[in-house]
Amino acid sequence: MSQISQPSRASWFHFASSAGLAVMALLLTPALGSERAGSSRSAALTPLNRFPRMVQEYFVAQVRQVEEQAEQRRETIKSRRAATAYVHDVQDKIQQCFGPWPEKTPLNPRTTGVVERDQYKIEKVIFESRPGFLVTADLYLPKGRSFPLPGVVGTCGHSDTGKAYESYQSFAQGLARLGYVVLIFDPLGQGERLQYPNEKLKSRIGVGVREHLYAGNQQFLVSEFVGAWRAWDGIRALDYLLTRPEVDPKRVGVTGCSGGGTMTTWLCGVDRRWTMAAPSCFVTTFRRNCENELPADTEQCPPRALALGLDHSDFLAALAPKPIVLLTKEGDYFDRRGSEQAYERLRRLYKLLGDEEDISLFVEAGGHGYTPKSREAMYRWFNRATHISNAQTEPNLTIEKDQTLWCAPKGQVCELNSKPIYAFTAEKAKALAAQRPKEFTLPQLRRQVRALLHLPVAEKSSAPDYRILRNWRSRGYPKPRWTTYLVETEPGIQAVVYRLGTEQLLARPHASTQRAILYVAHQSSDAELRDEPLVREIIKADPDTDFYTVDVRGIGESRPDTCDEDSFLSLYGSDYFYAIHSIMLDRPYVGQKTYDVLRVLDWLGGIGYDEVHVVAKGWGALPATFASVLSDRVKQVTLKNALTSYQEIAESTDYAWPLSTFVPNILSAFDLPDCYQALQAKNLHQVDPWGPEAKPVAN
Repeated sequence: MSQISQPSRASWFHFASSAGLAVMALLLTPALGSERAGSSRSAALTPLNRFPRMVQEYFVAQVRQVEEQAEQRRETIKSRRAATAYVHDVQDKIQQCFGPWPEKTPLNPRTTGVVERDQYKIEKVIFESRPGFLVTADLYLPKGRSFPLPGVVGTCGHSDTGKAYESYQSFAQGLARLGYVVLIFDPLGQGERLQYPNEKLKSRIGVGVREHLYAGNQQFLVSEFVGAWRAWDGIRALDYLLTRPEVDPKRVGVTGCSGGGTMTTWLCGVDRRWTMAAPSCFVTTFRRNCENELPADTEQCPPRALALGLDHSDFLAALAPKPIVLLTKEGDYFDRRGSEQAYERLRRLYKLLGDEEDISLFVEAGGHGYTPKSREAMYRWFNRATHISNAQTEPNLTIEKDQTLWCAPKGQVCELNSKPIYAFTAEKAKALAAQRPKEFTLPQLRRQVRALLHLPVAEKSSAPDYRILRNWRSRGYPKPRWTTYLVETEPGIQAVVYRLGTEQLLARPHASTQRAILYVAHQSSDAELRDEPLVREIIKADPDTDFYTVDVRGIGESRPDTCDEDSFLSLYGSDYFYAIHSIMLDRPYVGQKTYDVLRVLDWLGGIGYDEVHVVAKGWGALPATFASVLSDRVKQVTLKNALTSYQEIAESTDYAWPLSTFVPNILSAFDLPDCYQALQAKNLHQVDPWGPEAKPVAN
């Protein structure tokens, strides 16, 4: 989580969940069968959710295992040579998360204005980090000093006004008054760089976190990472700073708080030119964030980071043994225990490298934010490295109005025809589509599905184990009797399966027909059995066939109640939380859910069913589609409100499908229409497919 104008974690959760995204509402409103959402039966019964902690504890176990294995490796480092090798190793792994980088193209910098002050001046600078992608920045130049001087790149947290936010312009101005040349730039989606502006030049998505999530989630489809885009802006900011004759290239630092602390940390990991760094209010451990149910912005969750055994400390280790101070707050929601653990890891590494005094931890009382005492600790640390000043306290500051620091005439680069990030995503999606095969054989497609979903190989010799739950009273389902089975798809995960029929089963199920129907729920089998017309239509058309439903992990009976109250459907809530952790673990959430369906199909085979008709809706249509492509047991497929294609989402400005439904990098290999084509051989029937905005597509 990152800083906004309201520093309170609780107020931010309320803000994020209540404000939300208008386009997301297009999907989330019909979540549980809105065709009959007002029925008295629905109103009387709350959807069943008997296992709301299952997914959380599963992910905690996964992240703990990663940390334990990484710690075991760190404990083997006992020499300078081994420490140096470790630094090189984490550098290589970080590049796997963030790379490959684009070509460095001309910055085309221009100065649009100058603000003269007593001890410094501010040049308003615009440069291009990528062709047509404009970055707005303020360059603080000290007066009355001999150049070259040390330089600092300032990175901003999640403030609406970016570089003009009070605590951010404070550290930039404070450094300038002490004798540093400072370039502080607006992050994309903040300040003057809104990517989704309306006619009034306000974000129609929401400034900061929400623009980052919206653009960043979409980017995963084309194997891009918004954190790398933000880091690239920082790399190019350093490139520009080093073109200035006023800057000493042998003394360049980076600092920032919250989201800016994130970028400071990432920039230490991806660029060795920094000679000092001071990340504030970010560095902890991935485990603490996961255990504490703390959602983090897309940019704060590098793809494959956990799978590669990386942690926050490793991004700073990549810069070792250069001087770094970790600025932390006792009351920060970024857990200080993780900050201390990160510091101890780095201290051991620096000691082996012979520079133990060049790593430090500063702890201040209070909550999240770049407050004066933390800024003063940063000044002292940079002064120690550069010897430019002996100041121990912050100089007197004069806070400027936002408009004074604007680089664009109206305070938004969209007015200067800056290319929005989603346009780059659309272009790459089109390029990938042109490179993909036009058709696949079934074996080829199956290999691609397994590879992109990172599916484990199940034991084919035996069906999964399961539990039989005690029966509840009637829930108003289309058949009079039902039994719940928990099918263990992997250790720690149970798919919740209902069997509907006319007889009451208290023991293991049996196949009364050769064929079974398996309904893969959109968001809740319990609710949809009562309210979804498709369920009743399927049962009416085939009343004598044994009928089952499944809640895959993370929906229905295992819908998480974590992160914040009723946060599941919010852009920054629990569904997102596990989807982004899945990307860091390099196991796409959709792939995990597909595996649940596959194991339930194995379970049905173990009961005695030779054929299965898979029926699914909405979110459930995605794992159902992939599982149906892979399983020979599936003979018929019916999909309602299935996504038309990932390509259409990647090419759209607006979309309403959540990250939990996305497969990273899928468009480099295949798309959903390839799967639908393969399923024609299994009598695929589609009902009201949904496009990018989760609305039925025109016929």
